[in-house]
Amino acid sequence: MKKELDVILNSTHDAMIAVDIEGKITLFNRAAEVITGFNEEDVLGKPIAEVITSTRLPYVLNSGEPELNQKQPMGNTVIITSRLPVKDEAGKVIGAVAVFRDISEIMDLTDEIYKLKEFHSLLEAIFNSTQDAITVCDEKGIHVLVNPAYSRLTGLARQEIIGKPATADIARGESIHMQVISTKKPVKNARLKVGPHGKEVVADAAPIIVDGHLRGSVGVLHDLTEIKKLNNELMKAKQIIRKLEARYTFDDIIAKDEGMLTAIEKAKEASLTPVTVLLRGESGTGKELFAHAIHNMSNRKYNQFVRVNCAAISQSLLESELFGYEEGAFTGARKGGKIGFFEEAHGGTIFLDEIGEIPISTQAKLLRVLQEKEVIRVGGTNPINIDVRVIAATNLPLEKAIEEGEFREDLYYRLNVFPIFIPPLRERKKDIYPLIIHLIKKFNEEYGRNGEDISPEAMEKLLDYDWPGNVRELQNYIGRAIINLRYHEKYITVDRLPMFFDNDKILMKDRKQKTVIQLQEGNDKSLRAIVEEIERDTIVASLKKNNGNRTLTAKALDVSLRNLYYKIEKYNIEL
Repeated sequence: MKKELDVILNSTHDAMIAVDIEGKITLFNRAAEVITGFNEEDVLGKPIAEVITSTRLPYVLNSGEPELNQKQPMGNTVIITSRLPVKDEAGKVIGAVAVFRDISEIMDLTDEIYKLKEFHSLLEAIFNSTQDAITVCDEKGIHVLVNPAYSRLTGLARQEIIGKPATADIARGESIHMQVISTKKPVKNARLKVGPHGKEVVADAAPIIVDGHLRGSVGVLHDLTEIKKLNNELMKAKQIIRKLEARYTFDDIIAKDEGMLTAIEKAKEASLTPVTVLLRGESGTGKELFAHAIHNMSNRKYNQFVRVNCAAISQSLLESELFGYEEGAFTGARKGGKIGFFEEAHGGTIFLDEIGEIPISTQAKLLRVLQEKEVIRVGGTNPINIDVRVIAATNLPLEKAIEEGEFREDLYYRLNVFPIFIPPLRERKKDIYPLIIHLIKKFNEEYGRNGEDISPEAMEKLLDYDWPGNVRELQNYIGRAIINLRYHEKYITVDRLPMFFDNDKILMKDRKQKTVIQLQEGNDKSLRAIVEEIERDTIVASLKKNNGNRTLTAKALDVSLRNLYYKIEKYNIEL
């Protein structure tokens, strides 16, 4: 019986030490040997206090009261112990026993569990607080985790999806989880519709690999409607930036003259409606300034403002530039085709400057665009709807062009819905002085001068001039006057005014003399090169004479405005 009892006591994981009434050790099992480091044969019969100095068994012998679940250090470890008195049938204490266990490993394990719980809580908080919709499936394709963002996106509550197959939330498309589980490879940018409302999303998914084994799949869904909203906001930001292309407002138009003030009021009225506007006036009067201001006061101000100089684009290219073209429409056409100016201006404004220079063949297509609100690209057949506000400008007498068969009458009436006549500078002399003050401030910054005003004598000379080049000529003239100022001078005086180019005979004489000299000297240039050089010099001189006014220059040289633009580009003439 004792042998069986010893087997039982030595098999238990709990350490046991028993003492008799004198405090001598009578029982010391194998677990006690492991924890204390003493052998049973070395300690049996010895006083407990000599073996374990921190023991409280002598106190239990004296008090006869148990001490349960007490924490106690023992060497390099910590134990949890219960001490009990041993009594005979009469209730007399005849010994005591301590039952204890090493809890250092349990404490380490508890600490690890606590850290794991803390880490789990952190991961759970991140999982639940992220704005990305996340869903996790196990290796069988069953939903095991979804976060609140997923529920907000799909409209499916957690209890509606957990434990369901990966296909349960798909309204249209293929499950990304099942693709990942079958291929063990990530899936990117899959377009799906999910949830009861068929929310359109872009989804990514990746396999969960643990110790080389597939344990499931994690997917992230992105709301396409939100992405589209952000794209729209980005487009709006770009459109606000584009607004800089239409950089002038009515505040930039300087006017004191009644005729100019009337034109501004009419333009402001036009700004409040999508009506087609035709700006009429001589070159240099500020038609483009009006076009910018009308756009910037309209409800299209945050959309594109596209300016097209119809005279500066060759006839062969004008149609494809205005309406765009399809791939392969003609030799040299860009791969994929190209959108035209009208499509580019969709939602905004297109400013067709020098509209009178558009050839008859293109006028017919322009009329269709204005009537039908759609364009057909060159080489294409499908009409493209557009929403474009048209502002046109011309310095030509369109009525005369209609009589001569150079401008379509039906296009004229379509463009001339809301005409605005901008008076030439010679008819608005009241505006010359405020314009000069404005230009002085502008050129001070550009040329580093300190001009403030113009002397009465100089002002009188400028008022006597007719300014055929209008505000553009005045701007050019004041710019040269500011350059003539010394740094300390504050007034433009008569002696600082540039000379006007008004002697055609001198210019012609200079050109003739130059030609004679070239021929007399036996110039080795070809006849064609000499002619081109003289032609270039003639254009430059005429442009200077007309203060850069191309329309007046074309009239003076008896060439079309389009031909003049071509030659300016050909000879690389810069003003």
